[in-house]
Order: sequence, then structure tokens, then C-alpha cells
Amino acid sequence: MLAALKEDVFKANRRLVDSGLVVLTWGNASGFDPETKLMVIKPSGVDYGRMTAEDMVVVDLDGNVVEGRLRPSSDTATHLEFYRNFAGVRGAVHTHSVEATAWAQACREIPCYGTTHADTFHGPVPVTRVLTEEEVASAYELNTGKVIVERFSGLDPLAVPGVLVAGHAPFTWGKDPQDAVDHAIALEAIARAARLTEAIGASKPVNPLVSYVGEKHYQRKHGKNAYYGQR
Repeated sequence: MLAALKEDVFKANRRLVDSGLVVLTWGNASGFDPETKLMVIKPSGVDYGRMTAEDMVVVDLDGNVVEGRLRPSSDTATHLEFYRNFAGVRGAVHTHSVEATAWAQACREIPCYGTTHADTFHGPVPVTRVLTEEEVASAYELNTGKVIVERFSGLDPLAVPGVLVAGHAPFTWGKDPQDAVDHAIALEAIARAARLTEAIGASKPVNPLVSYVGEKHYQRKHGKNAYYGQR
């Protein structure tokens, strides 16, 4: 079942390791098939070096395992919230990459300081509120997804393809699992560049990139009349 998507999700998980965004088993990638309304996700706590495409777990939108011999990722409920609420999202990634996680732990959004940021994110990288004690105790992973969806009220998830969960770490998403990994890689670079920008400019306030330059860079890659890359 969903052999091609399993392979894609497996490769996405391997890319997270190869890109240096995941150490030990701290992360996961998933993919969603809109026709069957099934999600494929990495199994929980399995070593990336021993993992195969056949180890990927298939679950329905209620989190029930449809196929797979292993338990799905502990973050399954969070990923499912994206697919239930974010139209057009077909892949999602969670990491504890150091730079982006540092911003999440500081409970700070990442301002758009330059065109590197604007090429991928249409505005600041948002940060969620902190979960309440009740939310953590009752259904932690599900409520993590809910606070992310809550934070995206009024935002386009495809234009802002990632978030920092306060005190936790980043999640990214995209049109497929590989796109979600691309956004995780970009987010880590953006987070590092923003930290260095603030450190270099520590003696005076650092201003975000002027809006018209940021808009130009985002639209030339993602807008209706985009001209970046090949046709």
C-alpha cells in the first residue's frame, strides 16, 4: 500500500540526517495521500541507519494504523493536524535542528532580515504560544498541532511553510515530503543567519528587511509571474 509514498517519506527522513538536521532519533518526516486520505510517517524511535522504506507506517486521519508492524512516530497526532487543516500540504517535517530550536526555546519569531529569508518565507517565521499545563497533560502531541493551527489563523501555510513551537522546536511542511525537507533546511539556515545578524549588529538596533525588497524576492520565486528557475 502506498509504496511510492513510503519510499518518498523514507528518503525524506534520510535527508534530514544527511543534512545534519537530525541526530539520534530526534525528528520525523511524513507524507499525505489526498486520494486515500492516508498518512505515511516514520516509526517511533527507530534508528535511521537501520530503517527501511518498509518500516514506514500508514495511518488514517484519526491516527489508526492501517499498515505497518511498528508504532508510528510519537508526533503522529501533530502531523495529522496539518493534513486536516492546511489545504495543499502533502508533506511535513519535525526536527530539533540547533539554530531553529534555539529561537523556539527563546520563544521568538525569526524576523525577515534579508533576501535569503524572503526567498522562502513570506514574512517572519512565526512562533506559537506556550501550551498550557492542561494541554500538555491531556493530549500533548495533538494540542501541539492545534496551537500551530491556531497560530496560522490569518496566515497562508504554503506561503509561510514552517513554525517554531515555543519551548520546543521547528516544524515545516510543503507540497510533498521533499519540499518539507527543503523548507527545514532553509529554516535552519535562516535561523543561523538571523542570530548572526543580531550578534553583528548588537551595538545598534537591527531593522528587518524593507518590505518591498522582501516582497520582490518572494514573488519572483513563488508569485503568479515568478521567473526564478527554469520553466
